[in-house]
Amino acid sequence: MDEHRAVRISDGVEIPLGELRFRFTRSSGPGGQHVNKAATQVELTFDVAGSPSLSAGQKQRMVSRLGAYVSREGVLRLACQSSRSQKQNRAEAVERFAALVRGALHEPKPRRRTRPTRGSAERRLAAKRRRSELKRGRRRAAEDAS
Repeated sequence: MDEHRAVRISDGVEIPLGELRFRFTRSSGPGGQHVNKAATQVELTFDVAGSPSLSAGQKQRMVSRLGAYVSREGVLRLACQSSRSQKQNRAEAVERFAALVRGALHEPKPRRRTRPTRGSAERRLAAKRRRSELKRGRRRAAEDAS
């Protein structure tokens, strides 16, 4: 699918650009006349709760994992003002949005318990015995001196 029409999150998840809302405002901070005239700061909003592109489980996972970015109404807000260019800020906001959503929707595979091999257990115990002998040797030397 064309990248300009949808944001690809993972193999099964794509969010159409139509679901993202962009608002442009003047950036804060230094910049002289340019910062006072140009609306280069981009605020991206995405309605997580009302998105038809996400399943109910995905929406719940996003709201719980992105608590700082998502409002009570279920709207994700992301601001970007690192560049003097509105176009670059918009592209960076979309990239950051995709990375945030990708991280929130990632499900770590469950850990499968394993047993250590016999060889590794024997090596560990042998190392412990060597360390114990070393310390026992120090103790005897300290007792003889007193």
